[in-house]
Amino acid sequence: MVLADSQSLQTYLPVLVQVVLGISIPAGVLIASHLFGQRAKGNYIKDKAYECGLPMEGKPHPRFAVKFYVTAMLFILFDIEVVFLVPWALVYREFLATGIAITAATAVFLGVLILGLVYEFKRGALDWEK
Repeated sequence: MVLADSQSLQTYLPVLVQVVLGISIPAGVLIASHLFGQRAKGNYIKDKAYECGLPMEGKPHPRFAVKFYVTAMLFILFDIEVVFLVPWALVYREFLATGIAITAATAVFLGVLILGLVYEFKRGALDWEK
């Protein structure tokens, strides 16, 4: 009975180490940030605003053009599709090697991806000079 308890402890030891590290590292970073960070008591140097030595030009918070946001959203959209495509190819690698019908589904998926990209090019969503 003692041997079984020792084996179960060894089995769960990596999990216990992960939990301890998962709690202690973020807690340590938060404590260090609180003690030594910008808002620490008596830290008058870090409480001052950082300036590079040049006078500011324009408004302090300029408005960004919509094209930045559209480009970011398109990147996220196509990036997520690629993120789904890579595991799919790894899981169904045996099917792809033998040429079973999963290839047709992959072709449809890639076709929709390419059509979406062509549509965005034609609409001018990726044109920076617009």
